[in-house]
Amino acid sequence: MTTPRAEAHALDHLAEVADYAPPAPRQRLRGDAVCYARAVEHKEWPAMAEGKGSSAPSVWSRDFRATFKDLGPGSPTFGMLVAADDQRSLERQARMAESTPTIPNLIYWFMLVNLSVTVVGLGLCLPRKDNKGPLAALIIVTAPLTTTLLIIRDVDRPFGGVIVVKPTQMAEIEEESARDFLDDYAADLIPCDGQGLARPPGGGA
Repeated sequence: MTTPRAEAHALDHLAEVADYAPPAPRQRLRGDAVCYARAVEHKEWPAMAEGKGSSAPSVWSRDFRATFKDLGPGSPTFGMLVAADDQRSLERQARMAESTPTIPNLIYWFMLVNLSVTVVGLGLCLPRKDNKGPLAALIIVTAPLTTTLLIIRDVDRPFGGVIVVKPTQMAEIEEESARDFLDDYAADLIPCDGQGLARPPGGGA
């Protein structure tokens, strides 16, 4: 799965392009990039385990576009920033699409119940005596079928199953972006808390 990695790369590219913007929008965009990454990692990722999204990252993506509007098409960096943000937006949409199960719960439970009824029916047909061979065969057949259903469900929910996709790349970009931001600005200028939620004006770090 490359979508989370691609989204993190697009966000990193946006932050890098922001370095070429004038001072005020540069600080604003770089701070927003840190907050977007935090919001995705701490708010949207847990929500995706349930096949849902979060509005937290959208706060910062809207502020990206507000900053672009303030820059205007006449800015040398306008086109590059818009292109980078478009790519980030596309990758986020793809990630959200992947978090939505393609197999409805009704169908999954229908398959599970159908398997259970079949196994029970076959079990009732087994002879009461000298049934070790047929019973072993039934178990051997049932185990992989059940495992297959569980694997299908897990793969269909990559952000909330047993083999879960973690926000590793986004966390790395958040750490890198925050570190770069703090090299140039004070910590209280990051416009969000550690969870990616906007801080009220005058709020502490």
